Amino acid sequence: MTNYNGNILAETNTLSIQNRGYAYGDALFETIKASHGKLLFWEDHYFRLMASMRILRMEIPMNFTMEYLEDQMLKTLEANNLMDVSARVKLTVHRAEGGLYLPQTNAVGYNISVKPLENDFYELSEGFYEIDLFKDYFVSPSLLSTLKSNNKALNVVGSIYAKENALNNCLVLNTNKHVVEALNGNVFLVKGKTIKTPPISDGCLKGIMRKQIIDVLKNWDEYDLIEESVSPFELQKSDEIFITNVISGIIPVSKYRKKAFKHEVAQAILNKLNIKVRLS
Repeated sequence: MTNYNGNILAETNTLSIQNRGYAYGDALFETIKASHGKLLFWEDHYFRLMASMRILRMEIPMNFTMEYLEDQMLKTLEANNLMDVSARVKLTVHRAEGGLYLPQTNAVGYNISVKPLENDFYELSEGFYEIDLFKDYFVSPSLLSTLKSNNKALNVVGSIYAKENALNNCLVLNTNKHVVEALNGNVFLVKGKTIKTPPISDGCLKGIMRKQIIDVLKNWDEYDLIEESVSPFELQKSDEIFITNVISGIIPVSKYRKKAFKHEVAQAILNKLNIKVRLS
């Protein structure tokens, strides 16, 4: 069951081919982890969504309060019998139908879909995880590149490239040839007592889990956090590399080219993250 503009519908119902999210990628989305009826980091998701809608000149409806959207997502979870487990919630906001590139209106609609997840809290995967660089296309740093929009061609093509080359993931570069992020999350490098992540100004997604990890590190005196541009040459010199997103939490990288990595720091950060989740 899905939620379309507040109405619970069967998944067999289809969107109009005139839907602007389908026709032009004129849409934004938030992927949220729900755990036993609780939306993790929902306030951060909500404020990112509102800021993104303003950047895309979408009208924000009066009823688009944090409480209203939360209620709609919980209603969708309940309709799918997912209130007592963990689930992935996808909230998509699209501009209303009409027009070509120039829309006839800036009003919006939304839809919510949900899928079950296995783990209630975040767990570090012990599986082998190999990455490399994806260099066919580059991120152009701007406000638009930081949005979670339906324009994800680079991520799609990069994911196909990763599969074709037996990789688990790839890191993408910006037009300045700096490492920006992974195909499905932000990236952090550990070297000695320093943890480094690319700044938002380099074009990376303004990730919700990125924000949580930064908050954890700012309260951990053992390591220094630096938000600076990352050269590809730094990757093989790192002690650890890990990728972050709200569904997986932290994904430790096992191998980049000929360099193998450990994940002790990633595990320690994950432990602190789970404490934060339990206390929130």
